[in-house]
Amino acid sequence: MQQTDMPPVLVTGATGRIGRAVVGQLLDAGVPVRALVHRSDAAATLPAEAEVFTGDLTVPESLDPALTGAGAVFLVWTAPPRTAAAVVERLAAHVRRVVFLSSPHRTPHPFFQQPNPMAALHADIERLIAATGLESTIIRPGMLASNALAWWAPAIRAGEAVRWPYGAAETAPVDDRDVAAVAARMLHRDGYAGGDYVLTGPESLTQAAQVGVIGDALGRRIAFDEMTPDEFRSLSEGTAPSSVVEMLLAAWSAAVGQPAYVTTAVADILGAAPRTFHQWAADHAAALTEGP
Repeated sequence: MQQTDMPPVLVTGATGRIGRAVVGQLLDAGVPVRALVHRSDAAATLPAEAEVFTGDLTVPESLDPALTGAGAVFLVWTAPPRTAAAVVERLAAHVRRVVFLSSPHRTPHPFFQQPNPMAALHADIERLIAATGLESTIIRPGMLASNALAWWAPAIRAGEAVRWPYGAAETAPVDDRDVAAVAARMLHRDGYAGGDYVLTGPESLTQAAQVGVIGDALGRRIAFDEMTPDEFRSLSEGTAPSSVVEMLLAAWSAAVGQPAYVTTAVADILGAAPRTFHQWAADHAAALTEGP
């Protein structure tokens, strides 16, 4: 699409699951995009239409070239917390609008109320943003559908049963593409300043049922075997911080026996129903069975 004469939008975390999709959504809408990456060689993984800048959230002054002349920022925090205040101060000095990818830590559902270091960091950044007077919008995705690629795809590719804890825990997986579409709209359209949105998929599904849905999408049965929390701790050792492992186990435990928290925010904002988990699985069949 022909790009407009509007100021460019800076996308941080531009090579991540959500950030990369936001870059694509903005370019499709004709919005000029600046993509922030840690290394210059990452530019090869992004659309040629995106202007790539190298910068690091832990070095706030490194963001200045990308921020100068920008109109809005999609902020994905991927760094330790110590430079958050300095980064937010720089955003406020350069741009008018920020959309922050946070988490549903304010949501009154047990799944989202477990001790979570990332949620505490998100809350701190939200307070910093609010104090600047920036035109800000907070989006809070629930469980991302794409987690299935990291969690369950290795067993699926090997033709094995998926072994996982708390198969009865219910979540409402949201498609990364829907999250990105919401963020992109808020970055280049007016009417969302001060908004705070929890984004979920359209249906509550147990984790065991989600594995079954993937099997349906792939046209074969995938067995689900319950794993104990201690087995999950051992499996995760060395691959995830213990605080994250304990947060997940506590959240899944709290989610057993009650429907997931489901919102209509995606449909309200985009004017179309969010993608179902079956749609996500069918669209990602190759990644689930063959790898990236």
